[in-house]
Amino acid sequence: MLMSWIWTGIVAVSILCALVTGTGGALAGAALRGAQAGVELAFAMAGSLCLWSGAAAVMEVAGITGLLTRLLRPVLFRVFPSAARDPALAGALSGNVCANFLGLGNAATPLGIQAAQRLRRDGAATDELCRLIVLNTASIQLIPTNVAAVRSALGCQTPFDILPAVWITSLCSAGLGVLAAWLLGKVWRK
Repeated sequence: MLMSWIWTGIVAVSILCALVTGTGGALAGAALRGAQAGVELAFAMAGSLCLWSGAAAVMEVAGITGLLTRLLRPVLFRVFPSAARDPALAGALSGNVCANFLGLGNAATPLGIQAAQRLRRDGAATDELCRLIVLNTASIQLIPTNVAAVRSALGCQTPFDILPAVWITSLCSAGLGVLAAWLLGKVWRK
């Protein structure tokens, strides 16, 4: 609800400023061009999203996702101890992390929500839930699918040339985020 008020305020201030400065026509033109560019970008990204969602489905049928789940369990059990006692939580967390690895934030979201619901206790955020939110926000990405799709749609000839930078920054942000969440969880209790 708060975000709707914020967005309404931003739009109202923009319209007011355009009317005061006499640039209402430019604002209307920019709004139409922005809407058109948004639709074009959505169609360009839809193909990539379909491709990688299909690849994720093939990986699941081929057992690759199960293999990744087994490989991730030791790490997930250390970060999320509740996952060791809850197989459904372990599956949701593994699927979420694997989808984020592939840069499929849209595919990761339902699994992240399912894991978050299982981690919530008595309507309050647990330390594990906070770590999940940090990991989803930072999301370690091996293949930044959505970013590459946007770069490709905007005319980039080599959309994946950003891989080393993405790997370094996503590992650093996720590692530091989890460390900060763990430390704040320890300090907050005292």
